[in-house]
Amino acid sequence: MDLVIFVGDIFGNYNKPIPLAMKNLLLLAFSLIFALPGQAQFDSLFFDRSLRIDIVHAGTATFEWYALDEIITEPYWGGSKTNLVDTLRYGQHFLEVYDASSNDLIYSRGYGSLFSEWQTTIEAKTVVRSFTETVVFPFPKKTVNVVLYSRNRNGLFDSVFGLQVDPGSYFIKPLKREQWPVFEVEVNALPEYAVDIVLLADGYTLNEMGKFINDSRGFTQSLFSFEPFATYRNKFNIRAVMAPSKESGASIPADTVWPHTILSSSFYTFDSERYCMTMDHKKVRDLAANAPYDQIYILLNTEKYGGGGIYNFYSLSTVGNALSAKVIVHEFGHGFAGLGDEYYDSSTAYNDFYNLEIEPWEPNLTTLVDFKKKWPHLIADTISIPTADSVIYKDVTGVFEGGGYVSKGMYRPAHDCLMNTLKGDKFCAVCTESIIRMIRFYSE
Repeated sequence: MDLVIFVGDIFGNYNKPIPLAMKNLLLLAFSLIFALPGQAQFDSLFFDRSLRIDIVHAGTATFEWYALDEIITEPYWGGSKTNLVDTLRYGQHFLEVYDASSNDLIYSRGYGSLFSEWQTTIEAKTVVRSFTETVVFPFPKKTVNVVLYSRNRNGLFDSVFGLQVDPGSYFIKPLKREQWPVFEVEVNALPEYAVDIVLLADGYTLNEMGKFINDSRGFTQSLFSFEPFATYRNKFNIRAVMAPSKESGASIPADTVWPHTILSSSFYTFDSERYCMTMDHKKVRDLAANAPYDQIYILLNTEKYGGGGIYNFYSLSTVGNALSAKVIVHEFGHGFAGLGDEYYDSSTAYNDFYNLEIEPWEPNLTTLVDFKKKWPHLIADTISIPTADSVIYKDVTGVFEGGGYVSKGMYRPAHDCLMNTLKGDKFCAVCTESIIRMIRFYSE
């Protein structure tokens, strides 16, 4: 089969021309000149499409295991062709791809999963459960070794799954399951020079595709009404996949509402009413593959308040309620920049989500265990650490106790932020810096 599975201690086209605004032509020219060495390296290692590995991730609160489902080729690669190795190492999981002959690391990326969140719920203490997951990377020209890691309770990555993939194997399937038209909401650059967002519709019937287009435009307007997205708007592409559902709306289990929708998104994820996600990650990827993408965002056709976002997994928000715009950017903060929740006074489905004896990986949270790696460079010399949550420090960057779902032992950068409450209309300085860093990673 040309696919070798191993575990344990394992080895240390988009060809359619896109018109560019005149103001971007000079910038693009310089980008092309300076990107040539990286582009040449990409072309020597990869084809301009994606390889996707579908896996089953299962276990309980205390153990996990992976199993191979299938390997698929997707038609586009939407990511950077120069920043191939992830130096941030965010996420609960990590993917590494090695050239099999030289053992050189040629691609890596951090990500999160529903499984890792579920492990912190009460249910996970007594139930064995499985989730579908996928990892995607540029389609290699030569045989590669793929390693997946999970972050343990001490914050270190343990290797949990390995796979050798021969790109010439006839068992790699071409993706033909879900082919739908794509509406270009806003396109500013070639995929390798932009953050490519693909919007997926859930709960929109065929007759509601016009509404989905309008909601996609509304998503775009909402995203770029907040900084720093407004300033960096020309570094984003947004496309919408026109895939209808058989029935309209969203599943609400507590109300016994179960419409037949294409992605089966549901409120009461992990029994938290406003947490709204889908368990069918394979279908999510099938739909997303109709366009080049870095980030997947699901728009759910309901006015009910809710949503969710997991780093480099997908984000989801409902549309049509008064807080939709702020929910959109809050969830995108999770999915795109790896930002953690800064609130601590709301009930969640999680049980001991963070180990307070180590630094969390999220850039906007700290336990002060190793704060020098977080945001001390953004704090004025006159601000004490920790910082009193007083009105006099309302608009400054500091270290305020309470965040990550707990009131003690975890600290956030500001009195308020879009990653805390939705009362304000801006991200704090730390979140803003993190978002800009990620935009540049994907577009420069």
